[in-house]
Amino acid sequence: MRRGAVGAGLLLAAAAGTGWLVYAKLDGNITPDEAAAAELARYEKERPSAAVRGAQNILVIGSDSRSGDGNRRYGRDSGSERSDTTILLHLSADHRSATAVSIPRDLMVDVPGCRRAGGGRSRPMFAMFNHAFQVGGSACTIRTVERMTDIRVDHHMVVDFHGFKEMVDAVDGVEICLTKPIRDKAAKLRLPAGKVTLDGEQALGYVRARKSLGNGSDTDRMERQQRFLAALVHKVQSNDVLLNPVRLYPVLDAATSSLTTDPALASLRGLYDLVRGMRDIPTERVQFLTVPRESYVYNANRDQLVEPEAQRLFERLRLDRPVAVADSRGKSPRSRGESGQGSSASPAPTFRGNTAAESGCE
Repeated sequence: MRRGAVGAGLLLAAAAGTGWLVYAKLDGNITPDEAAAAELARYEKERPSAAVRGAQNILVIGSDSRSGDGNRRYGRDSGSERSDTTILLHLSADHRSATAVSIPRDLMVDVPGCRRAGGGRSRPMFAMFNHAFQVGGSACTIRTVERMTDIRVDHHMVVDFHGFKEMVDAVDGVEICLTKPIRDKAAKLRLPAGKVTLDGEQALGYVRARKSLGNGSDTDRMERQQRFLAALVHKVQSNDVLLNPVRLYPVLDAATSSLTTDPALASLRGLYDLVRGMRDIPTERVQFLTVPRESYVYNANRDQLVEPEAQRLFERLRLDRPVAVADSRGKSPRSRGESGQGSSASPAPTFRGNTAAESGCE
């Protein structure tokens, strides 16, 4: 009995030690964005306040940096980086819905004066949205978004190419549906029509390709990114990844290895609290849409906000009120229903988009 008790004790100690090593490794993967936190603190008085307690707004930035592990193959590192993709993710206060809003990188906006990474400060200017990340990193991008939307950004995370690929591979690929074959030399994509499971490298080419897929516009690319992210969410939820430690570890390792976040999220505990708030959201209540935009009046290759539709969207997100999405044909509008504050005060406006429950295969 004594030998059995000692053996059991050793097994428990070994398990605890292994668990601690795993936790320490994953916790150490995340890079805290201390510089952004300091810069945002400097401008705290000008930042909007949170309008609804419990609701959260997370800015997700996809960086096109070629520096770092596995990223140099996508081009020469010129010493600067831009936000290849930017999504404002709104989580409702009742944790029953999530709305992801893509912001076009070519959108013409007011970019405030920001601290440059190499020292000095930039001047305020009217420029393309992704210029903010280039001159001032995540802090400048957050301040630009907050000025444009009057929505308080509670958290932010920056993901690079390598991190995106590893995340897709960790869930054993993501299935999408193609209406016609893809032959894209620049993106190194050669895919048949129909249902296709993309690995990490293929997925990166698919969401980044611009000129050879669709109509070649950044808007078309954003819609493709949204459909892919919807498929990724559906894959994670349908395969019980979040509830299976064996399947969850590689996903967490991939998700954290190339992740830079605000200090509050830069730990497994912080990320766990965020994921826990999203875990039980039904896929039909995870929505993707693009901010209302149109061609810029002075340059057809740039975008501008469509008003008052854009401000109407920003106001409803700020006040945690429901919105609805429908595809380009107006098919199957979905809304956040009763979630959010004041949902009975007015009908939910419909924006072009899709949900994680919708499949691209008809």
